[in-house]
Amino acid sequence: MGFFSKLFGGLHKTNAELNKKLSAINSGKLNNDFFEDLESLLISSDISVNATKQIMAKLKLSIKAQKIKNTNDVKNELKSIIAEILNTTEKTEIKYPCIIMVVGVNGVGKTTAIGKLAHMYKLQGKEVVLAAADTFRAAATEQLSEWAKRAAVKLIKYSEGADPAAVVFDAISSAKAKNIDIVIVDTAGRLQNKTSLMEELKKINRVILRSYPEAQHKNYIVLDATNGQNAISQVKYFNDAVTIDGIILTKLDGSAKGGVIISLAFEQNIPVLYVGVGENIDDLIPFNADEYANGLF
Repeated sequence: MGFFSKLFGGLHKTNAELNKKLSAINSGKLNNDFFEDLESLLISSDISVNATKQIMAKLKLSIKAQKIKNTNDVKNELKSIIAEILNTTEKTEIKYPCIIMVVGVNGVGKTTAIGKLAHMYKLQGKEVVLAAADTFRAAATEQLSEWAKRAAVKLIKYSEGADPAAVVFDAISSAKAKNIDIVIVDTAGRLQNKTSLMEELKKINRVILRSYPEAQHKNYIVLDATNGQNAISQVKYFNDAVTIDGIILTKLDGSAKGGVIISLAFEQNIPVLYVGVGENIDDLIPFNADEYANGLF
């Protein structure tokens, strides 16, 4: 499938829900009742209240300025406004060598996203090393080992309970010696408590900056689309410890809450870089705001 087919397929639940509700409120008249129902519809699709209010304010201005009379034209304006909000987040290009630390709570598909990311870079002709820095769960290292094999990339791992920062240091040392383009670091999603997890991530961050200052350093967070608004609190939680540069949104194909992407852009001003739209190794695709807005409706 092409890019749009994959993205639209991933958004089918959100799309179906939005259009079903939009058809239900289509009275043919753009009156106060219509606008109130539309506002409720957007919020129910997991677009935050603040983002919804901005969308509605812009929509009403456009309707007045362009003398819009029907709901089809309203749809087109909604697409433009949503794309505009999403395009305000700044994406910076990857420069090589690059160290990408991937964070996120357990269960969001973090290790799977890393495997797919490694595969994507490998297809671009880049040399990739994975660092298994979630040493607190043997299952995490085993899962990452499987993805390293599938993506045909090298993996640096230690035994369970080892110092995660030491794993990262060795992975970086290997990357420097062999002129590797990208090191992707898998991290723990849960330790004894929130404080211990954040301190561990800060420590890994320091090791990366100290060990390879000349490399570009990125921190990506993996979020589960089915978590809806809870995803926003996860971004705040991790961003307080390590500056988050981009978002990978997984399980978009299983969620009717695709509107959370708009909330993330509006509330956090952090770009969504990739979305997961399936289980296959190539089902992680670069996010495109315009295509996403079209796919919603």
